[in-house]
Amino acid sequence: MTPAEPEEGSDPAAERDQAPRVEIVHQDDRLAVVDKPSGLVVHEAKGHHGDTLVSVLGELLGGGDDPERPGIVHRLDKDTSGLMLVARTDEAHRALSLAIKERRVERQYLALLNGSPRSRSGTIDAPLGRDFKAPERRAVGGRGARDARTHFEVAEKLGPVSLVRVRLETGRTHQIRAHFAAIGNPLVSDARYGGRPQFGLKRQFLHSAELGFEHPASGEALRFRSALPPDLAETLEAARAQVERRQ
Repeated sequence: MTPAEPEEGSDPAAERDQAPRVEIVHQDDRLAVVDKPSGLVVHEAKGHHGDTLVSVLGELLGGGDDPERPGIVHRLDKDTSGLMLVARTDEAHRALSLAIKERRVERQYLALLNGSPRSRSGTIDAPLGRDFKAPERRAVGGRGARDARTHFEVAEKLGPVSLVRVRLETGRTHQIRAHFAAIGNPLVSDARYGGRPQFGLKRQFLHSAELGFEHPASGEALRFRSALPPDLAETLEAARAQVERRQ
């Protein structure tokens, strides 16, 4: 696992103790793919003080018009782990932002749901906006709703929970969490969207597991995968063991 370089004059030991470690999965002179740990906010936001992915990665990032979020072309929620694509130059930022807008970046996730969807696979096609009663949440038909489509396939039915593979067509805030809550299958331990806490998991079971795109300069097709981090892997094994005990 590769941490961001500490600033000149800082205490490296203290940096290792305090700053989250972010794995650099791929890096070239135009872009990088990183594996974000759970608990790390992507960029500064109102009410947040402390480390962010932007502050940890530092000079690795570049491009874009917003000085508070250089290089950021898409986001993951604070407690969602896994792969993110970031830019290092203005040119790459423009190209990657356009690729995401035109849905040419493939983003696949693993999620553990309470219950099981009615079909083994399908598409949730429902516009999302701010919840009128709770603005920090997103809801189908909420304020300023925009089109949102989530494709899914059930990988394993594990008694009271189900492991699903999810592919985003659009990338709205909290899209996966809000969509599965809307069909009655919130993510395990996703308290904000009504997901029951199970197996001692402290955050929603959601991981950005696969990322595919064409390099904006070379046109090379790139694909990266990320294994489940320990807390999610242990939760999945606990769910499987529970099913085995009942058989």
